[in-house]
Amino acid sequence: MQRRLSAILAADMVGYSRLMGADEAGTLERHRRHRNELIDPAIKASNGRIVKTMGDGLLVEFPSVVDAANCAVAIQTAMSEREADIPEDARIRYRIGINLGDVITDGDDILGDGVNIAARLEGLAEPGGICMSGWAHQLIDPKLRNSFQNLGLQSVKNIEKPIEVWKWTSLLPRSTASISTDVSDKPSIAILPFDNMSGDPEQDFFADGMAEDLITELSRMPWFYVIARNSSFTYKGRAVDIKQAGKDLGAAYVLEGSVRKAGNRLRITAQLIDASSGAHVWADRYDRELADIFDVQDEITRAIIAAVTPEFISAEVRKTRRKDSSQLNAWECVMRGRAHIWKMSREDGLEARRLFQKAMELAPGSGLGAADLALVHLYEAFYGWSSDRQQSFKAMLATAQSAADADENDPMALTILAVAQLFSRDFDSAMETIDRALAISPQFAPAVGVRGSIFACADEPDLAVSTVKQAVRLSPQDGFMPFWYMALWWAYHGLHDYEEAAALARRACRIAPGNPSLRRQLAVSMHMLGDQEAADNALTEYLRLMPSATVSDARHIPSKNAEHLERFLAALRELGLPE
Repeated sequence: MQRRLSAILAADMVGYSRLMGADEAGTLERHRRHRNELIDPAIKASNGRIVKTMGDGLLVEFPSVVDAANCAVAIQTAMSEREADIPEDARIRYRIGINLGDVITDGDDILGDGVNIAARLEGLAEPGGICMSGWAHQLIDPKLRNSFQNLGLQSVKNIEKPIEVWKWTSLLPRSTASISTDVSDKPSIAILPFDNMSGDPEQDFFADGMAEDLITELSRMPWFYVIARNSSFTYKGRAVDIKQAGKDLGAAYVLEGSVRKAGNRLRITAQLIDASSGAHVWADRYDRELADIFDVQDEITRAIIAAVTPEFISAEVRKTRRKDSSQLNAWECVMRGRAHIWKMSREDGLEARRLFQKAMELAPGSGLGAADLALVHLYEAFYGWSSDRQQSFKAMLATAQSAADADENDPMALTILAVAQLFSRDFDSAMETIDRALAISPQFAPAVGVRGSIFACADEPDLAVSTVKQAVRLSPQDGFMPFWYMALWWAYHGLHDYEEAAALARRACRIAPGNPSLRRQLAVSMHMLGDQEAADNALTEYLRLMPSATVSDARHIPSKNAEHLERFLAALRELGLPE
């Protein structure tokens, strides 16, 4: 075995199993024709060597990144033309990933991280698109380089460090491109080097480490693209005009901060700024005793990540409210839709559905809006708002699965898939999926909260209480708070702690007054405590939101403990709810 530096291209057909299921013979024939007439000749013309084929996939080695990039662009450009007359849902499209890296040769085969990264980049690419590593992007022709967009650092499976990723945005007019919308509508964030205010040069490494850790952790989040360290650290030691820095870096938001040491104490400040206006979105200060410096660095990084994420989402939601709904891009549709879905009322659910479906139309194949639409299906099924409850439950699971398939590294898509699996009563799959989300982003509060919800429904009330409380500490203003509170209430009810359950239900009703489940929970709590007047008042509010409610509606609660659920149903009967 020998080592060498190579340009590696990994390609794969999008939706191969689905296309084969719909038309096996036709799909194989078209794939063969594309290989013989386009793909293989393009590889040969660019001096490439097909290392191996894997069903619908290819691994190709090139002597240079320039050859690999030219070949990839030629294939994707021609493919959009060759399949233009085929119905959208039947088109053959390929994803391509390109990397420059060290490979190990084993006969005709090549192995190693250089190959693995190319395969992960292919998984990040959109249907009909190309993703390229940062070190490969630096070496291609400047004109071609300009057709790529920086996605920042991305964490990928089985690769220890995040990778800088560049996405090809197509040179074709939008009307003929295979992807109808550029999902770069998603905003980007730049983390500037933290200022060392101590006058102690030795603290530089701590300040730089803070910024680097934040870049790494924020790159795991699905909300934004993170500008690469090599770009943001060009501002180290310089006076920074935030508006200009945002413009130079192409960043919608800038996170900056400072570190000051006095004796054995550290003070870290951080602030998130809207680069277009210069307005502060969030700011905080952290004072710590300096014991193990790496423990302090980890703790503060976690605290900043947990605080920044919900503030960022809130800022994005506020921006969408100032825009005409007809002018919203795909990302903005999702943000405005989330503001509605968090309220959990029937009217808000209808508007959220419209916005999420619009996002999916604007960015087909990207996964944007799909996971959120699964939540709409859940509410329609759970509350009986749809004409076919069982069909809505099936649509919930199918839509959530499609979102996770579109991006297996999106912790939000995985989190909502876990919710769908939970309400399908597949507790083991739900826990496995939520653990995948947390492996990608350990500080992702929605995933932590859903993990607590799974514990609550799986008859682990003590674990549910501690886990949901952890999510609340991570993100005390999170839009998913009502959902967490519903699960936390179920845990307290399981523990027969009706005082805590009642106090929690009151808080939850103030946060989401349009949510029927919270009113129902409050009514049961007050009934269990013997306060019949308060119970009747809560039930009246519940019936105002759900005029046709019955006891049987509650049987859709995914409780593993039958006794727990029957106790809840019995309380509803005693309150006078019809069977």
